[in-house]
Amino acid sequence: MTPHHRTRIKICGLTREADVDTAVRAGADAIGFVLYAQSPRHVTAQRAGELARRLPPFVTPVLLFVNATPDQIRQGCDAVPQALLQFHGDETPAECQAAGRPYLRAARIPTGPAGAGFDLLKYASDHSAAQAILLDALVEGYGGGGQSFDWTAFPWSHPLLNASSRLVLSGGLTPANVTDGITRVRPWAVDVSSGVEAAKGIKDPDKMLAFVAAVRAADAQTPCPT
Repeated sequence: MTPHHRTRIKICGLTREADVDTAVRAGADAIGFVLYAQSPRHVTAQRAGELARRLPPFVTPVLLFVNATPDQIRQGCDAVPQALLQFHGDETPAECQAAGRPYLRAARIPTGPAGAGFDLLKYASDHSAAQAILLDALVEGYGGGGQSFDWTAFPWSHPLLNASSRLVLSGGLTPANVTDGITRVRPWAVDVSSGVEAAKGIKDPDKMLAFVAAVRAADAQTPCPT
């Protein structure tokens, strides 16, 4: 029997206990909390800590920051000590590393033909200390805009990208398109927020279940890389 890659799943922008519990039951591997005050999905560090304490072992809390101060990052880490960090603003590699924690670095890729001009290889090289590069569409407001970039614009098999172990596909994913995204990019993980919402910051249980089912359907078609 051919072994298949199991794409990891992050559901981001959760604000309610019920949504955290449903995401875990659905099979999410990571849960994202947005510590960016201008986001409609914003939670405080204290609130993120309350929600993260509901997570069972092996489900990772992720704290999303946008151009945060060192003190804000410290507060988040104190509230959720087991968290993985995600930097989604204009942070330099040095600023990302300064927290001394494993982190994801978001690459904000323009939508449309301009996306092909984004030097993803250089970006991945500049942020080589990141645990993964999260691929998101460039939208106003730093993500969560429900838009996708051109998945055919980049050489996913390039060793520097190493999609199967170092890339997280995000940006406009829904239960309807995530299977296609996985088939094209073959990322290590996928990240969804607005695509499983009933309203901003309010997740839809049926959409979360459908999203996970669509990821598993893609996995059934995607053999492990050799």
